[in-house]
Amino acid sequence: MGAYQGQDAAETFVRFLYAEHGRSVLAYATRLTGDRAAAEDVVQETLVRAWKHADDLDQTKGSVRGWLLTVARNIVTDRARARAARPIEVADVVDQPPVERDHSDSVVNTMVVLGALDQVSPEHREVLVELYYRGRSVAEAAKELGVPPGTVKSRTYYALRALRAVMAGNNGEVAR
Repeated sequence: MGAYQGQDAAETFVRFLYAEHGRSVLAYATRLTGDRAAAEDVVQETLVRAWKHADDLDQTKGSVRGWLLTVARNIVTDRARARAARPIEVADVVDQPPVERDHSDSVVNTMVVLGALDQVSPEHREVLVELYYRGRSVAEAAKELGVPPGTVKSRTYYALRALRAVMAGNNGEVAR
């Protein structure tokens, strides 16, 4: 093509580049970014750089398409690096006091569970208190209650079934 002198010649050259190589550069940029809109921005920036360097581009010195693809890749790389280097943006926080949870739900839940515990057998209540209220392991609860670990496990199973039945409104206790 030769050297491009003047504004009109450079614009004509860029139009030629877009017509000749635009689809290839767009496809390449789309593969690199995974986003069609971002790829279109990359193509636009690539053509702006080609317009700025129109005098330096000469098809006799190598592949213009290769130059365009290299520029597109560099633009994508630069944008990725800029995003990685920039701290994460957060929205402005309006000065508001933090939302505090209303503890009334937990009080009601505790009262419901305690009421249900009163309706299960003493053996079931003991094992549930040791495991869930005091946070003991099966072995620790077995030692504390003076029963084998297997008994703690089976009582826990039946105690939870009984507790569920009471809380569901089935006032009768589930048999062991």
